[in-house]
Amino acid sequence: MSDDVFAPRIIQNLLDTDFYKITMMQAVLHNYPNAEVEWEFRCRNAEDLSPYLAEIRYQIEQLADVSVTHDQLAYLEKIPFIKPDFIRFLSLFRFNLRYVQVGLDDAGQLAIRVRGPWLHVILYEIPLLAIVSEVRNRYRYREVTMEQVGERLYQKLDWLKREASADELAGLQLADFGTRRRFSYPVQEQVVRILKHDFPGRFVGTSNVHLAREYELRPIGTMAHEWFMAHQQLGPRLVDSQVAALECWVREYRGLLGIALTDCIGMDAFVRDFDLYFGKLFDGLRHDSGDPLAWAEKAIAHYQRLGIDPLSKTLIFSDGLDFAKMLQLYRALHERINVSFGIGTHLTCDIPDVTPMNIVIKMTACNGAPVAKISDSPGKTQCRDENFVAYLRHVFNVV
Repeated sequence: MSDDVFAPRIIQNLLDTDFYKITMMQAVLHNYPNAEVEWEFRCRNAEDLSPYLAEIRYQIEQLADVSVTHDQLAYLEKIPFIKPDFIRFLSLFRFNLRYVQVGLDDAGQLAIRVRGPWLHVILYEIPLLAIVSEVRNRYRYREVTMEQVGERLYQKLDWLKREASADELAGLQLADFGTRRRFSYPVQEQVVRILKHDFPGRFVGTSNVHLAREYELRPIGTMAHEWFMAHQQLGPRLVDSQVAALECWVREYRGLLGIALTDCIGMDAFVRDFDLYFGKLFDGLRHDSGDPLAWAEKAIAHYQRLGIDPLSKTLIFSDGLDFAKMLQLYRALHERINVSFGIGTHLTCDIPDVTPMNIVIKMTACNGAPVAKISDSPGKTQCRDENFVAYLRHVFNVV
């Protein structure tokens, strides 16, 4: 690979995205091919990105040339739960730029809105975030070298080998979840390459489908918040929306891809809907907001109430993790329930003197009506309609 930290093209190909986008896209094709959705970009740390508008627009325009190759389709065909009709659809898929609006809002800040058929816009989120992140980094951090990237990662691996016992190291499971806010594609590739070579056995894969294929790793991912959010407007009563989302997933994947995301409306509301049926069918749960230990205690207690041995299930942690938090959580929980860790920004944008971005693109509407995420973390709740958020809280009895 090259020593350059920036590649001429930010998005390498159609599979340069997170695996859960592919899995959700297939489920949308089979269940909600006509659903219309809206998405909005948000910079949580209020950084001024307006100086990069022209370059961001240019890079987004390059997405129109992206398509999937025969070799990539052949790779996907080998995944047991990827269906032939979805492979055919992907072979025809192109990014349609008329679904994306990019400009400045009334305050002069970067504004990105995606609006169109869910099936045709679902793949936009990850490339758009990666583009914004890398364009900004190209302007702000031109002097970063690949040597710095490698040194920083080796420092963290050396720290972990010093701090963790041999048994702890043998039990840790780490995956790369860093596509969305990566410093750049070459940096993410370097991180994945080093982890495969120097953390073998404990590095279990990457969420990036392209890199999983390139480095013969397991692509990791199931569902994201949008899956639950869209179901708030896809037919059932609002109070039944989480159950409908889980039920649809079970029908689509028949016991595979069995990790459920819990924090669209908060863990307390989730466990009220996650009954014995789902508890047995799903392999485990993913944490993405709030206190991870408090969340884990709720998960373990819920499995015990259902009469399910927690050691038969897995908790995956993916919220702002670093190596120290990973080791702390492993020590606290591994004898009580299986644990695994997905680290994003602290792998792919952890470089000396570089401040990572805190950016998201979240669904704001489905079929013309508002949807919302009520996070277990302050500041992560996102919705354009405050009345809908209040109604959602009332329906699910969330304070």
